[in-house]
Amino acid sequence: MTWDPSQYLRYDNERSQPTRDLIAALTDFHPGTIVDLGCGTGNSTALLQQRWPTAVLTGVDHSPEMLEQASLSGISATWQQADIAEWQPNEPADLIFSNASLHWLDDHEGLFPRLMSHLTDGGKLAVQMPNNFSQPSHTLIAEIASEPRWKQRLGEVIRPSPVAPVERYLELLEPLTTDIRVWTTTYFHVLRGEHPVAEWTGGATLRPVISVLGDDADNFINEYRKRLAVAYPQRSDGSTVLPFTRMFILAGC
Repeated sequence: MTWDPSQYLRYDNERSQPTRDLIAALTDFHPGTIVDLGCGTGNSTALLQQRWPTAVLTGVDHSPEMLEQASLSGISATWQQADIAEWQPNEPADLIFSNASLHWLDDHEGLFPRLMSHLTDGGKLAVQMPNNFSQPSHTLIAEIASEPRWKQRLGEVIRPSPVAPVERYLELLEPLTTDIRVWTTTYFHVLRGEHPVAEWTGGATLRPVISVLGDDADNFINEYRKRLAVAYPQRSDGSTVLPFTRMFILAGC
């Protein structure tokens, strides 16, 4: 799958708000080493640097396009290209931070305990994942992909919800920590433009479809836009409201 940094950054302020909220929840914590897993273009890494300017930062991402953009940001960090599913740090970190990246991976039953094992004593795992997979922004993609025209090409691309219920993460992590918080927040993004929800998902959720379909992606997107217009009607002032739920996890060693 290829990424388009400019498309992803189109709603940078809205996408960065969960990062700010997750960082704000890390009160009375002073990490010396921070790993930003799935750092993308470095927007979350920049916020981490602002909060802890003396910390040693490492940004890890699988996408060379995203890392190239991050390297131009002026952030004082080491950028590492790696598959998070197989990532192993050279040394444990005080803070492993992941904003909107772990939902791209399967096997959370193994992933989360493994990430906890990479923390120093007193370290913390801080994770934010989209939890909007039952909403039209996501279900319409799967609905269209299941139709005869697209099913053969997209059958292996569309995944069931990769994020488990909140209770499952509590069950998974509670044996590993006595310091855990899990919560969800629904953001109501007021977006502008002719097809803003499609523009939003085009920066992330829709990327696997675009990558597989190539030049034929426009036909898929046009149909997706038509159905989105019904699910998310434009308001009288020309704006569109996109409710978007996200899950937050804080767990300490």
